[in-house]
Amino acid sequence: MTDIGNTLYVTTAGASLRLDHGTVRVEVDGVTTLRVPLLRLAGIVCFGAINVSPWLVERCADDGRSIVLLDRTGRFHARIEGTTKGNVLLRRAQHLALSDGARPTAIARQMVAGKLQNSRHVLLRAARDTTDDGDRAVLVRAGAFLTDGLTRLRDATELNVVRGIEGDAARTYFGAFGAMVREDRATFAPRGRTRRPPRDPINALLSFLYALLRAECESGLEGVGLDPQVGYLHALRPGRPALALDLMEEMRPILCDRLALTLVNRRQLRAAAFRTLPGGAVYLGDEGRREVLAAWQKRKHEEVEHRVMRQKVPLGVLHHVQARLLARHLRGDLEHYPPFVARG
Repeated sequence: MTDIGNTLYVTTAGASLRLDHGTVRVEVDGVTTLRVPLLRLAGIVCFGAINVSPWLVERCADDGRSIVLLDRTGRFHARIEGTTKGNVLLRRAQHLALSDGARPTAIARQMVAGKLQNSRHVLLRAARDTTDDGDRAVLVRAGAFLTDGLTRLRDATELNVVRGIEGDAARTYFGAFGAMVREDRATFAPRGRTRRPPRDPINALLSFLYALLRAECESGLEGVGLDPQVGYLHALRPGRPALALDLMEEMRPILCDRLALTLVNRRQLRAAAFRTLPGGAVYLGDEGRREVLAAWQKRKHEEVEHRVMRQKVPLGVLHHVQARLLARHLRGDLEHYPPFVARG
């Protein structure tokens, strides 16, 4: 499984997307700026005020290609998709698992275990790479705390306990995040995790990347026939894709956090890439978005060793692989859901 597919990201305010036979035609101020064959696209993501013709929406829905609408800061607004795919029996199994005794806790525990292991991997890799003894000590201590969290997770039999361990680990991880920032700490060292809205550049960057990953996880779950709204770790709320948020947890450190650190530490992103709104909300400007989207597409083509699949898979299909493994568990083909865990 190596076909990643490409995503068309449209960031120019006022752009129009039209269906032109088998291609998407992008127009700005009445001038065609891009044509992309539909066969090359897995999805379309629009930032801000973008016009999409009804004929293009209909064609994408028929083909199973999603259209995601985000605001200019990258915050999710809507996702347009076609008819529900998949076997109704799989969705029934997904819904029944939610009220099946300890099963939601067991699934959530596996997902949190994957997140903690991958977060620990990011921390300890940064500890090996740093030349600053103080930073190394901070990162090693945070890694040890996550190791302890993994130990406590094995004995967790209640969902709220699993959520508590995840919350403690997340606070420790983001508390140490600044020690992984090597360039321009005055701009990019975070003061904890802030969102809705993000209050500093690194949180704005992370929120932007998480929005991209969320959209892909929703598509991956829909692709195997699962309902993105019915999850196990995240509480169910109207309009909230709880299962997509669940699936994201184990992937965020490897796909998003590592990429954010790379962009900052290689000085590919600087303070000028960000904008601040009245009230203190921070978001990526147009140039910054383009830089991040190009790096995101490139990152998706990098391959990682998958322990369960026993082969290398591109990061861009990881959400599809994990969605399939979750579906196999819900159908009863796998005893436990196996989260993705990075090697090294």
